[in-house]
Amino acid sequence: STMEETDREAVATAVQRVAGMLQRPDQLDKVEQYRKREARKKASVEARLKAAIQSQLDGVRTGLSQLHNALNDVKDIQQSLIDVNKDWRQSINTIENLKDISFKLFQNNYYSCSPASFLALLFSFPEIVRETQDLIERGELLQAHRKLMDLECSRDNLMYEQYRMDSKNTHDMNLIHTYFGDMQKLSEELAKQLWMVVQRSLVTVRRDPTLLVSVVRIIEREEKIDRRMLDRKKQTGFIPPGRPKKWKEKMFNILERTVSTRIEGTQADTRESDKMWLVRHLEIIRKYVLDDLLVAKTLLDQCFPPHYDIFNRLLNMYHQALATRMQELAAEDLEANEIVSLLSWVLNTYKSAEMMGNSELSPEVDVNSLDSLISQNVVDQLLSKYMSTLTSNIIGWLRKALETDKKDWIKETEPEADQDGYYQTTLPAIVFQMFEQNLQVAAQINEDLKTKVLLLCLQQMNSFLTRYKDETQLYKEEHLKNRQYPQCYVQYMIAVINNCQTFKESIISLKRKYLKADVEDMLSSSHTNMDAILDIIAKEGCSSLLDEVFMDLEPHLNELMTKKWLMGSNAVGTICVTVEDYFNDFARIKKPYKKTMTLEAHRRVVVEYIRAIMLKRISFKNAEERKEGAERMIKEAEQFRFLFKKLAAGSGEGTEGLCDIIEAIAEVIKLTDPSLLYLEVSTLVSKYPDIRDDHIAALLTVRGDASRDMKQTIIETLDQGPSQPNPNYVPIFKEITVPTLTVPKLLK
Repeated sequence: STMEETDREAVATAVQRVAGMLQRPDQLDKVEQYRKREARKKASVEARLKAAIQSQLDGVRTGLSQLHNALNDVKDIQQSLIDVNKDWRQSINTIENLKDISFKLFQNNYYSCSPASFLALLFSFPEIVRETQDLIERGELLQAHRKLMDLECSRDNLMYEQYRMDSKNTHDMNLIHTYFGDMQKLSEELAKQLWMVVQRSLVTVRRDPTLLVSVVRIIEREEKIDRRMLDRKKQTGFIPPGRPKKWKEKMFNILERTVSTRIEGTQADTRESDKMWLVRHLEIIRKYVLDDLLVAKTLLDQCFPPHYDIFNRLLNMYHQALATRMQELAAEDLEANEIVSLLSWVLNTYKSAEMMGNSELSPEVDVNSLDSLISQNVVDQLLSKYMSTLTSNIIGWLRKALETDKKDWIKETEPEADQDGYYQTTLPAIVFQMFEQNLQVAAQINEDLKTKVLLLCLQQMNSFLTRYKDETQLYKEEHLKNRQYPQCYVQYMIAVINNCQTFKESIISLKRKYLKADVEDMLSSSHTNMDAILDIIAKEGCSSLLDEVFMDLEPHLNELMTKKWLMGSNAVGTICVTVEDYFNDFARIKKPYKKTMTLEAHRRVVVEYIRAIMLKRISFKNAEERKEGAERMIKEAEQFRFLFKKLAAGSGEGTEGLCDIIEAIAEVIKLTDPSLLYLEVSTLVSKYPDIRDDHIAALLTVRGDASRDMKQTIIETLDQGPSQPNPNYVPIFKEITVPTLTVPKLLK
């Protein structure tokens, strides 16, 4: 309806306007003009109307947008109010505390500063704690400590004032203590950082000495505060919680633990995983300790104030830690070689130039003033354990060496020869190599032990040689049961004989090398004894080898002085060839024994030859036979003489005299004039005074022409005759027995 009214009003107005325009008739001509003008006006009004509506719309849009933002802001404010409310509720307790604390302060008028600035401190406390915590985490320890000191100072003064006003009021004290509780954690956190630096001080001092210096400065500051607080305690009785901190003392304790751990931590292996575990362990300790002390002397010393005496304190710590470690090792169940390694290290290496005696450590380290790492008592126990272990080891080694050697004796191959071609076995070399090794080991410890070990070796050698002697005897007996076996019996017996000479020489060189003159007397009897046993072994060996020769000669010796012999058998030729053949092997016997062998062989051949005569196997029928037999004897004596001269070549030993006896007997048999027989026999007896009556009787029986009365007369007369033996003559007839009951058939 409003729209209709408006329309009506518009129409009325328009009518009125048109009426006003057309009041005169001439104005009708201008109707077109009026119409155009009105049309233009209308267009203008419409345009303005449109713009006004557009502008109105834009304004509405902007308004809506701002209302929307306003709504969001209201929501944010609402949330913030909730948060504030929450914080407020949580802070009520703290505010109550602060109210109590500030009330106490204002009430007692503690602080000269205004309540506002004091409250500022209380409110900023959590912030300062956070900052300090950040500094610690960033490793800026000096600044962190400065803040911590300020906080502690505030708290301590506060508590001191409270104490002064009312020392019995623990409630208020606890109030303050609780409020500043985080500060204690800060102090512990900082300390933890300091101890980490102290633990690694020997590394840190090389990489970042300023860090170490900062730590020392902090400790020094704390020591100063400790002293101040203790002084105040003397005067007032008050000391803040956590004092004295004693950080210097703690620092030294940390260092001590670090040193102990460093030394214990060097054992990388156990005996199961590595035979040389102890040697390795001790070597690593030596290296670490020397390196550490050199660093301590050259670098660490400069980071600490002189009154810390840091180098000497550390030196002492290392010495104590080493003493503890060495005692632990000494208490373990060590093997003999391990005992030596330990003692050698403790008694020698420790104070040597490789360790504490290093020139770069002097003059600060004086090895003469260092105590022993283990007591003399423990050293003695270890040494006695070593000696008893070594004794049983040596007995075991010697037994094993002999068993191994015996296995060689039955081999089917010859023993090896030394560079001069003398047969030998490895036994002496093995035995003395073992002695040498143990003596060199003992020498690492000290002279005294070396002498004890040498005496032990020689003492065991003595018993060993007795066993050696018994074994060679058994070897010989076994061989005699079956002479075909072992195949190389002669060669191995030669090796045994040569070993005796090697043993003798080795004993002498061992004593010369390892023995001081003053101990020589203690050993002379045992040495003489060993030499005697060795001579017996060698002599029995030689004699068993000659037994071999004479067992092979037996059939040929049995042919001597028989009819066959007289007819021209070649028994002596065969004997000489056999002996020479054996002596080709005997050339492998060392000189002193070979010389004895040659003499003994010569002597035994002559003895057997004379025994063959005394056996009365033949009795010559006439002068012709006597001449023939005697000449054969003289010729054969010459054969023997030639053979043994050849065998003894180079030894310069005259054994001419032995064959002379055969020739002298031949002269008695050859004699053609019986009236001169007494004279010839008496000459023989004066030269060889050990000839007995039964020998002369046997000789006359072989001659075949002397009656019983004649024999009787000659024998009785001889007893009064003087004897003129050669001073070098070794009695030979006393070995020869004459058979009594077996009367040769030829005499019947």
